[in-house]
Amino acid sequence: MGRLTTLYPTAGNPFRAQEMVAYMRGVAPFLGIRTPERRALSRTVLDGTPRPGEDDCAAIALRCFALPEREYHYFAVDYLRRHVKRCSSDFLPVTRRLVRTVSWWDTVDHLAAHVVGGLVAADPALGGEMDAWIDDADPWTARTALLHQLRFKEDTDADRLFAYCLRRAADTDFFLRKAIGWSLREYAKTAPGEVRAFVADNRSLFSPLSVREALKHL
Repeated sequence: MGRLTTLYPTAGNPFRAQEMVAYMRGVAPFLGIRTPERRALSRTVLDGTPRPGEDDCAAIALRCFALPEREYHYFAVDYLRRHVKRCSSDFLPVTRRLVRTVSWWDTVDHLAAHVVGGLVAADPALGGEMDAWIDDADPWTARTALLHQLRFKEDTDADRLFAYCLRRAADTDFFLRKAIGWSLREYAKTAPGEVRAFVADNRSLFSPLSVREALKHL
């Protein structure tokens, strides 16, 4: 953390930072570091460090998310994506806390698909936790449940995916409507016929945005 908080600010660009703040609708302040440069800096930060344990992953992620600038949150997400296989099912509450901290699509979607999804893939029993998340009053928690199977392909639990889409179909939140369509569109790459039939049978329940996104490549 000492290396990170020393090195990142040296690459900051105040003008670029303001552009990033505007693009991300003011969700958080930025240092103003572009992604390729940030990841190069991250490699320097991590050079020579040992492989982390689960407690290390939790500590680093939570400390990064406690810092104001968004680039530190990105560092945490990248770190967890890299080391999710070193974390057990007990790590899921940490991911829930991160999803609900300074929530916006730029961190939530990566946490959903790569970290939460990785945990559920390793322990399918966590699907029961996702069943609770989909009904959460916090839309970002529900979005995570919708998106956690994005990378599952033929291992997707289609019944669960379709049930989640129906359970949030009437929601007016833009990001939930978008997530319904995205999750179906991604599964359509594996099972186009199933998705096409599901949307046809339930089209009147979904928003035009969800339908458009789901059928985008069909």
